[in-house]
Amino acid sequence: MIDLKSKFGRTYVDLPISVRENIAVVVDDISISWNVLKIEIDNDTEIGKKGLKILNDLGFLKK
Repeated sequence: MIDLKSKFGRTYVDLPISVRENIAVVVDDISISWNVLKIEIDNDTEIGKKGLKILNDLGFLKK
């Protein structure tokens, strides 16, 4: 089974660079862009974990 980080990575690289500055998800009332979420995920933070779960639950991550 593919982990969420890998799914996010595949989704992220397929996004146009200009879209990466847009809001990807709202975590704890904080708007997080794709770029910031990538940093949070790379650093294994709680915001990153929550963002991954939200995007996965919404079906936004590639399989």
